[in-house]
Amino acid sequence: MCHSQTSTLSYEVLYMSPKAKSKAANPVESLSFEQAYKELESIVRKLEGGQLPLDEALALFERGQALAARCGSLLEAAELKVQQLRPQVGGVALEDFEASEA
Repeated sequence: MCHSQTSTLSYEVLYMSPKAKSKAANPVESLSFEQAYKELESIVRKLEGGQLPLDEALALFERGQALAARCGSLLEAAELKVQQLRPQVGGVALEDFEASEA
């Protein structure tokens, strides 16, 4: 880790609330979809409340962006797995999930 990354990380952790610090200790990449989504919902509620200091709001926003990306990639992986597991009848190409509901 280079010096600028270290000082940025220290700065963010220094100004986070104790609860935000404990969540930041969990790398986003290690979270399940449910864990990431639950934490993202919590961050959205806090940010919408508008009562956070700017530094904490920025740190939470950044964490929220990473959590949203994690949820998106996990959903894409699940969709691909469903498509792979879905039987193909007569070599027919897979249809979009939304199209099959209509």
